[in-house]
Amino acid sequence: MEPIATGPSSAASAPLAGAPLTDGGVAGPAPALADLLDGMPRQRHATVPACDPAPTPADTRPALRVPRLWRLLPTPTGTPFTFSYGAVLAVTSTVAAMADPGLVHTLYQNSSTDVAHLVRTPVLVLLASALWIAGGVLSPYALAFVLVLTALERRIGGVRAACVFLAGHVLATLATEVPVGLAVLFGHLPPTSLHRLDYGISFGVAAGTGALAGLLSPWLRWPVLALATGLLLNDLIAFEDPMTNWGHLIALAIGVGGWPLVRRRRLPAVSPVPL
Repeated sequence: MEPIATGPSSAASAPLAGAPLTDGGVAGPAPALADLLDGMPRQRHATVPACDPAPTPADTRPALRVPRLWRLLPTPTGTPFTFSYGAVLAVTSTVAAMADPGLVHTLYQNSSTDVAHLVRTPVLVLLASALWIAGGVLSPYALAFVLVLTALERRIGGVRAACVFLAGHVLATLATEVPVGLAVLFGHLPPTSLHRLDYGISFGVAAGTGALAGLLSPWLRWPVLALATGLLLNDLIAFEDPMTNWGHLIALAIGVGGWPLVRRRRLPAVSPVPL
């Protein structure tokens, strides 16, 4: 048996190799163990915290919002009203372009919202006249329909966008045709004015443009409204079809007058496109 050291000699045992010495020459605790509490079992070994580099300040500049151009076009799920209505207009425009001119003229005449048809079948002709595009798919109103109605429906929903379009189409038609009927009744216009050809989507598009302007930011609202008004006034000054041109201005005013309605409980914007 080896002798067992007793008394003070046990406390003065030889220091571990590599252990630092204190001022009195006695080995002190290792740095990694210096922060451990005496008598506390199962303590984790202390580690020296690494010096992390100072965090760089985050870039607070707003990210550049790139417009998603595909949102300018109607989609079956995003804008069902504009998409389905546009598909119908594409079909009727194809028929008008490929069918016999005599047949096309007959279709236009039977769909016309003139005074004679409005007196006999008002609901039928008001709906049928909105199935055609004057000038076909190459008309500026075809492009305006796609852009304006898509942007309007994305902001206020399909039901209210349809109501805006229908209000412009119906009210502007009545505002232009009723005076014609009264003028014929009092002898200021010939009876042939009761059968003037009047069809197309232009009144609804003008009303949609006026309503959409109310949903834009002010720096974009007034230029758009001024541009639309200027184009319509230029057509009126040309005096090629004054009744229809007055109808466009009336429809635009109807859209502007509907700002309180389209702004009420407005849907959250889902598109970053500044329309």
